[in-house]
Amino acid sequence: MFPQEFLERMKQMLGTEYHEFAAALEQEPAQALRFNPLKRSRTDENIFPPFPQALQETAAPFGSLSRVPWASDGYYYSSSDHPGKHPLHEAGLYYIQEPSAMAPAELLEARPGHRVLDLCAAPGGKSTQLAVKLQGEGILFCNEIHPARARILSENIERMGVCNALVTNETPERLASRFPEYFDRILVDAPCSGEGMFRKNPDACQEWSPENVELCAKRQDGILDRAAEMLRPGGRMVYSTCTFAPAENEGTIARFLERHEEFILLPIKKTLFSPADCDGVPAWGNGLPQLKYTLRLWPHRLRGEGHFAALLQKTEKAPKADPSCGKGSRRDGSPLCGISEKELTPLWDFCKETLRLSGPALPPSLCGAVGLKQESIFLPFGDNVYLCPASFPSLKGLKVLRPGLHLGELKKNRFEPSHGLALALSPRAVLRVRDLPCDSGQTAAYLRGQTFPAEGDKGWHLICADGFGLGWGKLAGGIMKNHYPKGLRIT
Repeated sequence: MFPQEFLERMKQMLGTEYHEFAAALEQEPAQALRFNPLKRSRTDENIFPPFPQALQETAAPFGSLSRVPWASDGYYYSSSDHPGKHPLHEAGLYYIQEPSAMAPAELLEARPGHRVLDLCAAPGGKSTQLAVKLQGEGILFCNEIHPARARILSENIERMGVCNALVTNETPERLASRFPEYFDRILVDAPCSGEGMFRKNPDACQEWSPENVELCAKRQDGILDRAAEMLRPGGRMVYSTCTFAPAENEGTIARFLERHEEFILLPIKKTLFSPADCDGVPAWGNGLPQLKYTLRLWPHRLRGEGHFAALLQKTEKAPKADPSCGKGSRRDGSPLCGISEKELTPLWDFCKETLRLSGPALPPSLCGAVGLKQESIFLPFGDNVYLCPASFPSLKGLKVLRPGLHLGELKKNRFEPSHGLALALSPRAVLRVRDLPCDSGQTAAYLRGQTFPAEGDKGWHLICADGFGLGWGKLAGGIMKNHYPKGLRIT
């Protein structure tokens, strides 16, 4: 199953450990997920106990759970469990993610208020993990160069209820020219030869070759150079791969440090990975002793796939001016960014009819309802309206898929809320909530796009599964019309 040249190289790398490594590749990979505290913070804490207890007391799609030691919200689940395509998954309560892949975002130590770039972000696991660290404060800039993967990234940002993220489909070169020394934290989860995923993804074995390893290493050099240009002095960057190849790991970092004297390698705290030996190997780079600071995760030493990470810091260089966001303003001085008060009237009417507003002004009321903890602006994209941090940079000329939280579409004399708004809202902020048991036939019917009979006030209702928002329904004439997106319906 595995390429012979790959196996021969691993024998040379691991020596007497090779047979243990080879045996691990024949075993079933560990299964894991991360709970989403962004959703937890938007529920009634008197009703819902902390994760994961909250889900185990519902019709959750898993039995016993055990902690992933290096990820604050990560848990292993049994291979007999099937958490995908479940109401709680569709509500964004958790993200299914390989356990070793949870390490890089933790190492970045992003904090509320930071400007964070996930440069190679699809499908979104690490981006949504970083969003939790920001807690609705600061900017999360999620980029993916491949259009189809960028769309998947955008969908996962929406599903997890992230409100302060910008999703772009750009090259590292384009971004570097626009955002010199702009970011506090950068994650470069670089495209690689994928050797660490061989037992999870047999297709990766078919695509492997020594030539592809070298091609990936050259590509990683270019990506890291562009990322270095975008990091502010004093900022930190994590480089990671899911491969064992020295040329793409210690080799890439060694070459980077030779080109960039303004960067240093920082030691990674490895106590959470103990007792496994997970140090980098200086001899696999250029012999620089500090390469031992890097992190290597091996499938025969812990419950996870092959992964590599390095923590870098930029030093001693004067920052340049930040890009700024041009924005219009209302008469009272609050930002509107290119959309008139009159145009926003249908949105304001919807909010008064559907939401429990926390104040007389629209932007702060919406921010509180969706967990956005900073000054915000309305951003029009055609007939669609987005809510985004006022500190967002100028987006002119960029390929943007999601400029913040999609609120909905302005139609003639009315506003139609987006699915993303339903997933971001706290149910406590909605006047009409229809809460369905996760394991009920009515919930399954809703996810299939079916209408159902219902009583109550006409208008928009937030449809929930065990207290967590799934999407919108609109009640009229005793029938709840289904507004769950067609592309997401479970057949």
